[in-house]
Amino acid sequence: MDTLFFTEEHEMLRDMVRDFAKNEIEPVAGKLDEQGKFPTDIVRQMGDLGLMGIPVPEQYGGAGMDTVAYASTVMELAKADASVAITLAAHTSLGTMPIVISGTEAQKNKWVPKLASGEILGAFGLTEPGAGSDAGATKTTAVKDGDKYVINGSKIFITNSGEAGVLSLTAQIIEDGQKKGIGAFTIPTDTQGLVIAPKEKKMGWRASDTRQLFFEDMVVPANTMLGKPEDGFKTFLKTLVGGRISVAALAVGTAEGAYLRALQYSTERKAFGKKIHRFQSIGFKLADMATQIEAAKLLVFHAAWMKDQGKEVTKEAAMAKLFASEVAMDATTDAIQIHGGYGYVREYDVERFFRDAKVLEIGEGTSEIQRLVISREIIKNAGK
Repeated sequence: MDTLFFTEEHEMLRDMVRDFAKNEIEPVAGKLDEQGKFPTDIVRQMGDLGLMGIPVPEQYGGAGMDTVAYASTVMELAKADASVAITLAAHTSLGTMPIVISGTEAQKNKWVPKLASGEILGAFGLTEPGAGSDAGATKTTAVKDGDKYVINGSKIFITNSGEAGVLSLTAQIIEDGQKKGIGAFTIPTDTQGLVIAPKEKKMGWRASDTRQLFFEDMVVPANTMLGKPEDGFKTFLKTLVGGRISVAALAVGTAEGAYLRALQYSTERKAFGKKIHRFQSIGFKLADMATQIEAAKLLVFHAAWMKDQGKEVTKEAAMAKLFASEVAMDATTDAIQIHGGYGYVREYDVERFFRDAKVLEIGEGTSEIQRLVISREIIKNAGK
């Protein structure tokens, strides 16, 4: 498959990230999960390696590589630890790329080099208690007051928000008492009026940072808006499409990490005098896992490649995210079954992979929302 999408540069990056994940992340992943500890040292190392700005143009301090390279990196990280992978993915797709896509030159020059180098982390505040899949129901408001906006509201489930140096957020823009649409702002996280809640206690992705945010009469300059008020909705729709590809890549890595551990275990564990992979019930599980992972990987790289060609990828990104996330759930479930009782205890990694997999069917648009997106796109193009 790699020959379809990979250049020599892609292969070198993948091999470098694979070695880094094996040597630096795998040995500590279990402890980070158990302690719910943010991987500060690993994030710093990823910055030193240039991984925090892979798709960012070189003029803003990034690697200037494409979405295929970025997806490959997320996959390799997720094979070791999904918490590390989502930290990088949220930083890149959600925290950095909205500024690259929609920011002014002043905004790009102020924030993007620091984000691309890993000097600071980025976060994106979209989800609200009553506006998750229905992002158009955003209740956070930004009321214009002269050359400033006063923002009130809250966000929930925001990745990296307690560790980030810069936050992009969405809000209903109100000028002269009239709603102007959903706008996006980019602000430093030490802005007065921004209240960052304690870290959420989660089933999976325990080492990643997820928090609720509150905006209490938070005053921000008008020049912190990303684009025009009417562009805000477009900005976060573009952000979500890119984010879906990265979460799909993360799902493939999660599935593959569990599969590889189950495969290895099946060559070591014996029952009734033979290695368990020789039993058809186990061998068929492994065959199905390998096939589904390969199919998911193709969907992800195809969507990434199309995005790099400048093509519309709303359908392809949704398909990749839907299929890969459900493959991750299936593969991690089967990995536990193959391990038997050992799969249910923390000594073996597959228990962690199983807990990390479930959120992949929820975040960046639930499976139900992906099916809505896909059905809308295929019906829209029927007969063309």
